[in-house]
Amino acid sequence: MSATAPYAGTSLIRRPLAAAALLAALVSLVFGLLLAGAGPASAHAALTGSDPADGAVVDTAPKEVTLSFSEAVAMGDDSIRVLDPSGKRADTQAEPKDLSEGSTVRYGVALHSGLPDGTYTVAWKAISADSHPVSGAFTFSIGAPSETTVALPSEEAGGGPVGVVYDIARYAAYGGFVLLVGGSAFVLVCWRGGATALPMQRLVVRGWLTLTAATLVMLLLRHPYTDSGKFADAFDLAGLQSVLDTKPGAALVSRLLLLGAAALFIAVLFGTYARREDEREKKDLTFGLAVGGGVVATGIAATWAMSEHASTGIQTSIAMPVDVLHLLAVAAWLGGLASLLVALYRTPDIGSAAVRRFSTVAFGSVVVLAATGIYQSWRQVGSWSALTGTRYGQLLILKVALIALLLAVAWFSRRWTGRLTDAAVASEDVAEEEPGSESESVSADPERAAQLARQRAALTATKKKRIRDADPQRSGLRRSVLAEAAVAVVLLAVTTMLTSTEPGRTEEEAAGGTPSASAPATGGPVNLKMPFDTGGQNGKGTVRIDIEPGRTGSNDLHVWIDGSDGKPMDVPELKLALTLESKDIGPLPVVPDRLAEGHWSASAVQIPMAGDWKIDVTVRTSDIDQVTIDKNAKIG
Repeated sequence: MSATAPYAGTSLIRRPLAAAALLAALVSLVFGLLLAGAGPASAHAALTGSDPADGAVVDTAPKEVTLSFSEAVAMGDDSIRVLDPSGKRADTQAEPKDLSEGSTVRYGVALHSGLPDGTYTVAWKAISADSHPVSGAFTFSIGAPSETTVALPSEEAGGGPVGVVYDIARYAAYGGFVLLVGGSAFVLVCWRGGATALPMQRLVVRGWLTLTAATLVMLLLRHPYTDSGKFADAFDLAGLQSVLDTKPGAALVSRLLLLGAAALFIAVLFGTYARREDEREKKDLTFGLAVGGGVVATGIAATWAMSEHASTGIQTSIAMPVDVLHLLAVAAWLGGLASLLVALYRTPDIGSAAVRRFSTVAFGSVVVLAATGIYQSWRQVGSWSALTGTRYGQLLILKVALIALLLAVAWFSRRWTGRLTDAAVASEDVAEEEPGSESESVSADPERAAQLARQRAALTATKKKRIRDADPQRSGLRRSVLAEAAVAVVLLAVTTMLTSTEPGRTEEEAAGGTPSASAPATGGPVNLKMPFDTGGQNGKGTVRIDIEPGRTGSNDLHVWIDGSDGKPMDVPELKLALTLESKDIGPLPVVPDRLAEGHWSASAVQIPMAGDWKIDVTVRTSDIDQVTIDKNAKIG
């Protein structure tokens, strides 16, 4: 019988023109909605401000240090540490106080009284509402800046060897979920005969084992991942208890409980269901397994939605169900694709009818993925600059490109599927039914008969495999499905990376590149030109200053001095200071390093907030001749 229906599970679309049209519409909708923008949304928490501000110089010692965040965070003991110039604790070492009001998230720690002048370092760490650890450090000075022995942490929260193992477990968990759910759905919906196929059983069981092991590893490493960074603390009972009291910990425990129910589902699917021969009873059992398995799969998917990006930011009541649908669609499509690959290579019995049924499942999955993916992209990116200028946006572009490649490869699978036939099956069945004279002669010997039956079964399976391997249509389909699976593995890895990457909206907010409701500043390079005259011999010239990128956060500053003849001019001393008089911030001193004749530079110059900054430049041309000039510039 000829299988003329298209293979939309790997082709997904019934005609090449329809595939191209759907892909073009998908890409246009995604990027069009990204341009439309939306209100502020956050996923990873970002430090939005502090008091004292980063780099600020205050006249008297503050009573406390406060930090403001873009979203709710969880903090524990030592989440905020203030260190004096010698590295000793300047805070009271009490648990940070929650000073939040309304939508403003703020925490603070009290400082010791009578702190001496100098530069103080504030190191902080917290857990975002989406379960990811975040950390940072900044400095402020009392009286005047000073030398400090404190080294700012170079490793971000969640880094190091523990972070690597935790991320591997995160990837493995997604892979196990895809194989478990997608493989089970493939057997129930597309190929019920697969319940008796040992390769299909192994695929689903291995998916369950992978997801279970990865979840246990993540639960044990959760405390080291977010706090100590040491493998030895994985079995710290106090740390484990603190994890269980958090939202991510509860999600991991819930996943383990649901995996217990999934184990029962697998036992019934490949046990009772596989042995059931009565079609009516099997149909009823199929319905029961589909409903029960769907509930368990939805629950497992919800453990990600309740603890990661979907659980925080705008429209969480919509985002979480959408995230569950997205995960289930990914599992049905990619897990089904893996199951089809195993069936084509490892089993001789799958026919064109199963391929056609998977076609329908995969097409529906792609439609759901398109709709939910558009919404998630709009929610997490929201602008062209975030799409092209952040790591999250760049990964999203890569994901869309991989989907396009997957659809292109799938079109070739559709061509092979259109030629696929089940003629080989019929010929094999006829050959299998031919009686053998030897079996009749030994029918009286049950042991010999059983041995011959096993031999005939093995010989028949070998013949089936040889005939199917010789089928050029089936071989072509195998190769194209294998190519799709390879692209799908990369696509799944990129999708997993997106879940642990700071969304574009938040990254731009933290960097000061996205306008907010209270600070409509876009920033841009600052270029200043100021003439000076120290009054001494050869005391006239011009100072040129460039500040890039010219926004809040870290900036690079370059200073050129030209003499009255227009040539580069060296001076014995050059100092700068920045002051934001409207907010009583500064002066913040900047001491640039000499790079070449008439050229000085300073990197990592911190601009704590946007505003009209006064830039003071002190130029000394001799032991007694110097002058200070100033000019205002909009920064941030």
